[in-house]
Amino acid sequence: MLQEVIETKLHAQFEPDYLKVINESYMHNVPPGSESHFKVIVVSSEFEGLRLIARHRLVNQALSDELANHIHALSIHTYTGEEWKAQSESAPDSPMCLGGSK
Repeated sequence: MLQEVIETKLHAQFEPDYLKVINESYMHNVPPGSESHFKVIVVSSEFEGLRLIARHRLVNQALSDELANHIHALSIHTYTGEEWKAQSESAPDSPMCLGGSK
């Protein structure tokens, strides 16, 4: 299952305080059971002192094979522990897909 692969890789790379991988494929025009659209929330001290783009690059590098071969879209939310607390330990909701062939 691709979701488990993503979780395993991100956990190994960042040793997160909090990690959530959400399969959001159902929100898009894909067959039932698809694993093509994901949202990841990673809270880690690894992000201390890094700008958002650097954090996202690290996540993209950790998932480079999956992005090249399996994932169509990846929503990335990265926080330090302090930022996560300031966010009330929540990330923004993803919008429903407006595109595709619907």
